[in-house]
Amino acid sequence: MGKILIVDDSRTSRKMLREILEGMGHEIAGEATNGEEGYVMYKELNPDLVTLDITMPKMDGIEALMLIKKYNENAEAVMITAAGQKMIQAVKYGASEFITKPYESDEVERIIAQILD
Repeated sequence: MGKILIVDDSRTSRKMLREILEGMGHEIAGEATNGEEGYVMYKELNPDLVTLDITMPKMDGIEALMLIKKYNENAEAVMITAAGQKMIQAVKYGASEFITKPYESDEVERIIAQILD
């Protein structure tokens, strides 16, 4: 199973993701509330995968993704967002996959398993 970093400004979204991912047997390496914090934590924790909300304060998920990919071009990142128009941009900058909010646990499980297995 993988070590996963969750980056989302919504406490509820982080909690839901944590429950789904831990239920799959993954370890949650950490949680960040904005892209800047997420980038710093990514470098410290070196997770197998990072989930990034796109719309966040301070630094959005696209900016964080760009920094993470610059730091580690092989980084696995899943974008999680309600902002569908930004998904194409996220994939352009190296997102492995994306999940739209509101999401179903089976969708999250399928995508995470596909990337980490």
